[in-house]
Amino acid sequence: MLNRLDQGAPGRPTQGPIVLRTNGEVSKTRCTYRLRPGSVAEQALWAEEARNRWVWNQAYGARKVGAPRFDGKALTAARRQHEWLRAGSAVAQQQTLRDFHLRGSHHKARSKRDARPTLNYTGRNFVLRTTEKEGALRLIIPGGIVLPVVWSRDLPSRPSSVRVFRDRVGHWWASFVVEKPRSAPPTTQASIGIDWGLSAIATTTNPDFDLPHPRLGRKYAAQLAAAQRRMARRKPNPGQPASRGYKEAKRRAAVVHEHVRNARREVARDWARRLVAAHELIAVEDFHPRFMMKSRSLARTAADAGIGAAKTSLLEYAKRDGRRVVIVPPAYTTMDCSVCGARAKAQLSLSQRVFRCEECDTQLPRDFNAARNILARAGIDPAGGDDVRRLPPRKSVRGGAIRARNPAPQPVREDSSRDHHHPVRLQILYPEVRDMSANP
Repeated sequence: MLNRLDQGAPGRPTQGPIVLRTNGEVSKTRCTYRLRPGSVAEQALWAEEARNRWVWNQAYGARKVGAPRFDGKALTAARRQHEWLRAGSAVAQQQTLRDFHLRGSHHKARSKRDARPTLNYTGRNFVLRTTEKEGALRLIIPGGIVLPVVWSRDLPSRPSSVRVFRDRVGHWWASFVVEKPRSAPPTTQASIGIDWGLSAIATTTNPDFDLPHPRLGRKYAAQLAAAQRRMARRKPNPGQPASRGYKEAKRRAAVVHEHVRNARREVARDWARRLVAAHELIAVEDFHPRFMMKSRSLARTAADAGIGAAKTSLLEYAKRDGRRVVIVPPAYTTMDCSVCGARAKAQLSLSQRVFRCEECDTQLPRDFNAARNILARAGIDPAGGDDVRRLPPRKSVRGGAIRARNPAPQPVREDSSRDHHHPVRLQILYPEVRDMSANP
């Protein structure tokens, strides 16, 4: 049936690659495309979602009450019993069960009101075929559902699986898993330290790679406020169904949120791509912006900064290009002098933007001084960029990041002005990457 892909058919991803796995010269990535289904195809997709939601809730109910596990055999028995369930794709239902059991206990029941359809198909259960009537390439999934795809760039290879999903705005997407040849990154020996903040999202030891705060939330605040006021005026009373006007107002507010999110992600990806291409070793502050959300004065600025998105994009592109990433704990990076190593006697307040050392009279911008300390704790001299400690072999950290932890109180090196610094403990962040040199 649906088991053939037309040779030479073009496809075009609309979003940046998300690296799933790397193997030698080939990496598996996801390429996401916009779909424009008609009314008949959209009804069929919602019907598939209803069947998958039933399967998910059956597995959730069995786990909640302690009943026998709802697995593949139970699904087969249910398909024999219910004709409406047999009308759906068995592969999509099996993938729904697989996703449920992979999540462990971190899940809840799915409701029809909050449903966001997600359908997964393997390579033998979908096809990309040119239709005779339109003459354009279409995605065809089980049930004869024909989905027009918005193409913009060629697919690198034949897709092995596809995920069809709908976002909160109401747009349908198809995410293909493809194999892409790995292009060799530019050869460089440069290193850089990164400190996260709010006045600038990322302050680095090289000012050319600083990431300023785009303040996208402030730019679209008026549009979002107008959409939310419109939604509040049309909000139904408790116990009454939502009107079409309320649903449309809710969708318009979601469109503004989605636009800001996409713009913020694009800024982060452009910065991460440029930084990773120019540096071999990247020292990153292990910063978690969640605590800022508890502050009334910093919550809005922290949410608008998108530090988590920038950090995620940086790790993804570094993993793709095989760069070395060291995660450094932020303790005392602001209080230590990056020139002489002396530590300030009191913690700096957020209003103090300039670091002044009492020992050597050095004056540096607060975040720039912290970025230099982060790079030094990763084992690199921020003044000359020389490696001051022995790093693990390249093969042990390729595609993974290293975590630097607070170690035992020993100096890094003798006869050094930074004797108060401690040696760096290393831990591979990605569990699939192991240090092969540690094996006996």
